[in-house]
Amino acid sequence: MTAALEIQGLRKSFGQTEIIRGIDLSIGRGERHAIIGPNGAGKSTLFNLITARFPPSSGSISLHGRNLQGLAPYQINRLGLSRSFQITNIFPKMSVFENVRCALLWAQGYRYSFWNMVSRSRALTEGAEAILDQINLLQRRDLPAGVLSYAEQRALEIGITIAGGADVIMLDEPTAGMSHSETDYIVGLIRTVTEGKTLVMVEHDMGVVFGLADRISVLVYGEIIATGKPADVRANARVQEAYLGAALEADH
Repeated sequence: MTAALEIQGLRKSFGQTEIIRGIDLSIGRGERHAIIGPNGAGKSTLFNLITARFPPSSGSISLHGRNLQGLAPYQINRLGLSRSFQITNIFPKMSVFENVRCALLWAQGYRYSFWNMVSRSRALTEGAEAILDQINLLQRRDLPAGVLSYAEQRALEIGITIAGGADVIMLDEPTAGMSHSETDYIVGLIRTVTEGKTLVMVEHDMGVVFGLADRISVLVYGEIIATGKPADVRANARVQEAYLGAALEADH
């Protein structure tokens, strides 16, 4: 399997505290990969290292074979990797349509120019409306994004995440705080919008994880203790002892 993301010997310390303690992980192109683990395991830190919000203490991260060391987050995004965050990250006073249109600007060739009237661009309008249709928000296009329901705001953020055309999508707890019906809606949306793309997600809902992931990595105290297919991870005695048994009980 050709790797979309390749992580080797990754470590991250904050002062004397080591949070990520030597991670090796290869995620194939087109794979749906879930990273699970208890609170404080380092999952969000790992996401922040991959997307250059934090610099690693040591080790390397490669995207499609290109080493990402020294690149800024926006440069990594332009290489084809996009992410969402635990806390919904949208422009609440802008319309739903405007949120998605902003995310499309760079991908459609708009740079730092003040003379282009984006409202007159048919390609931008059609592109934004196509994404809104894909995430089931076309009927809400003219509403301020801040008045959407929580699940709709998460859907909008996913739409923003995919708008730039990235082929590696990273979602940080996309169903956190949702009801069962909202979770079903978002899971269906994720399955649709990531078709043919590489998906890396952090998620606590084991139903979501086992329903979406091709492979799962279990992160405990900054180390990956197991990686494999869902059935293999579920049956792993070390995983059950460290995390999975308690997580499955919590889901019920």
